[in-house]
Amino acid sequence: MPGLLRGVARTAVVAGTATAVSNRVSRRQANRWAEQDSYAYAEQAPPPPPAPAPAAPAADPIAQLKELAALKDQGVLTEQEFAAQKAKLLG
Repeated sequence: MPGLLRGVARTAVVAGTATAVSNRVSRRQANRWAEQDSYAYAEQAPPPPPAPAPAAPAADPIAQLKELAALKDQGVLTEQEFAAQKAKLLG
């Protein structure tokens, strides 16, 4: 009987040690995979949105109409283009 008890005790110790080692290895692998996943997600993160451009100062509509008239007089704008731009400015 003492030999049988010693054999059972040895088996229990070996099995317990194997279980503890196996659990530790599993935890370490899970932690490494979690770190790799976090790095992969960090690399794939979208870039932050660009900062909004400063707003241009509101131009004087009279000055813009004068510029459009000058362009029309120079022949850069046709009468239809001038009318469209004028309507856009005023309306």
